[in-house]
Amino acid sequence: MKITKNDILILLPLTLLIVFGLIMVISSSIYIGEDMKSNPFYFAKRQAVFVSIGIISLLCFLIIPSDLLFKADWIFMLLSILLLVVLFIPDFGTSVNGSIRWIRLGPINIQPSEICKFGLILYISGYSVRRISEINSLRSFLKPLSLLFIISILIMGQPDLGSTAIVCILVVGILFYAGISFTQLILLILLIGLLGYLAITSSPMRLARVLAFTDPFAIEVVRDAGWQLSNSLISIGKGGWFGVGLGNSFQKSFFLPEAHTDFIFAIIVEELGILGGLFLIILFIFLFMGMISISLDSFKKGRLFQGYASFGIFLLISIQALFNIAVNIGLLPTKGLTLPFISYGGTSIIIMLSLVGVILRINNENKLS
Repeated sequence: MKITKNDILILLPLTLLIVFGLIMVISSSIYIGEDMKSNPFYFAKRQAVFVSIGIISLLCFLIIPSDLLFKADWIFMLLSILLLVVLFIPDFGTSVNGSIRWIRLGPINIQPSEICKFGLILYISGYSVRRISEINSLRSFLKPLSLLFIISILIMGQPDLGSTAIVCILVVGILFYAGISFTQLILLILLIGLLGYLAITSSPMRLARVLAFTDPFAIEVVRDAGWQLSNSLISIGKGGWFGVGLGNSFQKSFFLPEAHTDFIFAIIVEELGILGGLFLIILFIFLFMGMISISLDSFKKGRLFQGYASFGIFLLISIQALFNIAVNIGLLPTKGLTLPFISYGGTSIIIMLSLVGVILRINNENKLS
């Protein structure tokens, strides 16, 4: 099959992102791997396994017709909700740092909120197609919002405000793309904003994070809620334009928590400088250009589900990347979100690569239609 511009815009930056991510996981996790497992390459080896599984999953979705995903979208959504419920069953959900976000199956940890993002993209895209003629009616508008409410309650119960924000933006974004009115969009934004405010103010931990965000170097917060952000900013400040050199980060030696996961971007800038961070952002931009192009091609060919799904995949990866980088540089409070294709994390990298497989399949089908 002929290689097109969209193939290059997806595959080239994706390959570079995966390789870049593996290198940075090796660099950022050496000390914590030695401390926790007496093996400096423990997390790097696991990440290589996760990437391999993710590539296999990508290839699987590459051969699954997108129309089949359209017909089975409710199955993915039902599975996602069931996994979110299982988290709260004793002996199934695993608590880490006060949050119950993983289902442990032997050596395998599954994060249901990541799977839920996949299921939501397929289901809301399919729903938008099935209800295209009545998407502005109150009944058709409230159905997906009721689903979003249930999912948000389950994710907030973990608690995970970052993933809740992501799924809300995801659903609202796809519905707006599908044709809900601007008035409905404004009402949704106001409602989500109100719920977010209530969620933050009702939790001392979340409120402390927001207060720490406003002044992470304040004496009363720097040793507690502001520790992550203050050390992230120190890490970025040390990097300058060209960085201290690959592998030479000082902050990753037990000063910056989650250096190989949530705050890996800070280590990238510390070791490779602002130029290294800009290179990473440029790779993401090219990837997003390819995704948007595939979405627009799908609509031109009258393939609505494929267009909505491609847009949803673009929206998920772009918003999560934006949120993660914004947290690292101090533009948003800490949220516990990984940097797509870069951060250490099994479920995250496998789901992200699976979504790329879906969008590549859609692109291949567009060539033939």
